[in-house]
Amino acid sequence: MDQVDVVIVGAGHGGAQAAIALRQQGFDGAITIVGDEPELPYERPPLSKDYLAGDKPFERLLIRPAIFWAERRIDFRMSTRVVAVSPEEHRLTTEDGQSIRYGKVIWATGGAPRRLSCAGADATGVHYVRNRADVDRMVVELPAVSRVAVVGGGYIGLEAAAVLTKLGKQVTVIEALDRVLARVAGEPLSRFFEAEHRAHGVDVRLGAMVEAIETVDGRATGVRLADGEVVACEMVVVGIGIIPAVAPLLAAGAAGGNGVLVDGQCRTSLADVFAIGDCAAHANRYADGAVIRLESVQNANDQATITAKTIMGAADHYDAVPWFWSNQYDIKLQTVGLSTGHDDMVLRGDPATRSFSVVYLRGGRVIALDCVNMVKDYVGGRALVAGGLSPDLAQLADPAIALKSLVVAA
Repeated sequence: MDQVDVVIVGAGHGGAQAAIALRQQGFDGAITIVGDEPELPYERPPLSKDYLAGDKPFERLLIRPAIFWAERRIDFRMSTRVVAVSPEEHRLTTEDGQSIRYGKVIWATGGAPRRLSCAGADATGVHYVRNRADVDRMVVELPAVSRVAVVGGGYIGLEAAAVLTKLGKQVTVIEALDRVLARVAGEPLSRFFEAEHRAHGVDVRLGAMVEAIETVDGRATGVRLADGEVVACEMVVVGIGIIPAVAPLLAAGAAGGNGVLVDGQCRTSLADVFAIGDCAAHANRYADGAVIRLESVQNANDQATITAKTIMGAADHYDAVPWFWSNQYDIKLQTVGLSTGHDDMVLRGDPATRSFSVVYLRGGRVIALDCVNMVKDYVGGRALVAGGLSPDLAQLADPAIALKSLVVAA
């Protein structure tokens, strides 16, 4: 049985950054990353964009080349996953029956795609976008595909729809709610993206519930909606969220449910076990103190750095401003803060110009911005969010007034 000082479970952004940060902080012990894919850590956001489009080869997605990890004595156990945690024995068990004794564990597993539960959900041609293998399977099938149904109008679904449209496919987006991005953005942004996709030929269906995947000989041929209509297609792409991969931790007694609960230093309730990234539920002041999971590269990287510092004895706490981005067609969306729970909204600029921002407020304070092709608003708005500032609403709505000037005024 191996003995490892720090075992990092998960080889995504968070896991990679945790290993890097430990070495940067001067940690000299043994580090092993356990990952369920064969590849070294790589960037995930480009999967549904540049990689799917064929614009960026996989080698350019690698977070660091192989020599980087070797030089820093960071070991890997790939193509396996941890299936059991024994906190009392400080022992992990992998699915191939191997045991690893640990000094500390950093759990950075992210989550698995939430899958359709309807009839035909397992048919050939039904795809999820979570890792390289998922996209590789899509790419192999695409030459024989002319019509694609995208189930889910969140960012993953819309990004995939944009790329598939550029590849010449006829795309239908099927969203159960009354607008796309309903869970993460205000109505002006939702309506803007609906209009953009429709202008590019995408058929956007709202309030549409999936009843079943129609099949012939085990292959998807269409998506049957609750009203009986069948959206004909040769490929189905599903983007309806993730389920945090924390079952072994919860089985070992860790506090949590929708993710594993961590404190401000990313400690779980299990001794010497930390959790970071998509799977870590934490109280976030930018969510008004609510316990949330943040599915973003920013969150994974920042929590990884805090964890490394904590292991090295620092007293830092996680308090980073959340930020996200999405590229669709020639649109660059940058988001800062969390709009959930806003009670007011200010529109800066005209969506018809394809350059505008939506500012979200709660109790008069700026809590988030969605900036469409508005980099200056994103930069200036970040300071408003970080400071919880309350600028004059009329000035906030005037795109001619730089947001950075309102930071001083507020």
